[in-house]
Amino acid sequence: MRIKNNEVAVVAIGGLHEIGKNMYCVQYQDEIIIMDCGIKFPEDDLLGINYVISDYSYLIKNRKKIKALVVSHGHEDHIGGIPFLLEKIPEIPVYATPFALALIKGKLEEHGILRTTELHEEHEDTVLKFKKLTVTFFRTTHSIPDTLGIAVHTPLGAVVFTGDFKFDLTPVMNQPAPNFQRIAKLGNDGVLALLSDSTNAEVSQFTKSERFVAKSLHDIITGIHGRIIFATFASNLYRVSTAIEAAIDTGRKVAIFGRSMENGVQNGIDLGYLNVPNGLIVDANEINHTPAEQVMILCTGSQGEPLAALSRIANGTHRQISLQPGDTVIFSSNPIPGNTLSVNHLINKLMEGGANVVHGRINNVHTSGHGGQEELKMMVRLTKPKYMIPVHGEYRMQVIHTELAQAAGVPAENTFVLENGEVVCFGPEGSRIAGHIPAGDVYVDTSGTADVGNVVVHDRQVLSEDGLVVVVATVDYKHKRVLAGPDVLSRGFVYMRESTELINQAQKHIYHVIKSEMDKVDHPKDSVIRHAIVDNLSDFLYSKTKRRPMILPMLVEKK
Repeated sequence: MRIKNNEVAVVAIGGLHEIGKNMYCVQYQDEIIIMDCGIKFPEDDLLGINYVISDYSYLIKNRKKIKALVVSHGHEDHIGGIPFLLEKIPEIPVYATPFALALIKGKLEEHGILRTTELHEEHEDTVLKFKKLTVTFFRTTHSIPDTLGIAVHTPLGAVVFTGDFKFDLTPVMNQPAPNFQRIAKLGNDGVLALLSDSTNAEVSQFTKSERFVAKSLHDIITGIHGRIIFATFASNLYRVSTAIEAAIDTGRKVAIFGRSMENGVQNGIDLGYLNVPNGLIVDANEINHTPAEQVMILCTGSQGEPLAALSRIANGTHRQISLQPGDTVIFSSNPIPGNTLSVNHLINKLMEGGANVVHGRINNVHTSGHGGQEELKMMVRLTKPKYMIPVHGEYRMQVIHTELAQAAGVPAENTFVLENGEVVCFGPEGSRIAGHIPAGDVYVDTSGTADVGNVVVHDRQVLSEDGLVVVVATVDYKHKRVLAGPDVLSRGFVYMRESTELINQAQKHIYHVIKSEMDKVDHPKDSVIRHAIVDNLSDFLYSKTKRRPMILPMLVEKK
């Protein structure tokens, strides 16, 4: 890849053809601005993986060019990767809005790098000036406070990143409406390229205002007479605020479960976003001695996470709270991609336990934080970009978004459906694809270890689907004899007591493989024989069962 001296390069290190892992870079000569650094939640087949982050190798290689990491808002898919990036490149200064900054500080403290990180608070009027690039911001609305779009001003025009946005004209919690004047001014001054949120590119209408959901939720809560369990994202202070206001109006005490929810509420109180009267929030143990009609439980777990508070309540494993007949559980969120089955399973479990469950858009308890097609076209009309790159969305969403941009006036040849790592350069002569940088997935497991590796994940998938076969034999390489075994042990492949014929055939097959390999050469090599056992036994077992278990040969050599 080669970027010319008079070109502006734009690349997504994450966030394309996927929901999550948002990370976009603008590069001009020897300066790089990073916009967001998120994670992606794993699909069900990524066993033992907590989340997925981006490959930061290009940034590590070009670390001296990085001027700043600027953050659009505080959702996990935009800030969750920051600790892992800073562990690799600790000198990057981070700029974030107040609520996002509070969340980032908590993450950095968990990783033990808070004191060594340069953090700055950004606002809509913040201007970051570097030698060749300047960064400004514009106010948008989303399902979290303090959301900003980002504009990186280059000698060829501004590269505008919308962040996650919708145009909510009646936001809640005293949050301001989008700053249409500033967005339009960017368009009048000249936008080189627009990187715009594609999440709701398939949704034809405007997205409902958060105030509409707030009224609906308030009406639902005031009509409930039993105990209420309210589940939402800890970062969605709008829903948390609505729940707290409804609790105040109905004379309920509020107990909070889940560390992220506790942190989110405390950050909201500290920053002045949540108005919580003294005595409203009570200790978790106190609600067991409070009448059901006076209790609201605010908790995490709306995505069906197995270790979150709501899942443990449903499974009866929570040490403080048990589900009671007559409880009403409100899911004030929609499942993110990959979590639908987990959420449905959790809803079924709650209903089996006697709870009433309120969920889904049919009950008007959730609205998206992402703009629909009309809002996406409006963003294009306001910014009037020369080029347009749909971001934050699966492939089909990006394609539809480019069609919307074309309908709103962007020439088809100036729209790009890119993939992660694909570098597009804009210069005086036009645009071009300048190659790729590394941008694969990096896995983080339950221990917090990054880069578990594709091989490890593949092995876990094989073990979960086809099981394990262990082969044990004692061999005498000098005299080319099998002294004991081979013995075959199965775990998760076949039930040995009911598969004696198959096991006996496998033992005979392995014996002949070992003998054949030892007879081929004067000095047999242990590694060669192990590979032969794996290859031959795998084919043999597949011919008998149509399954390929993981095979672990253990050869004991007689000295």
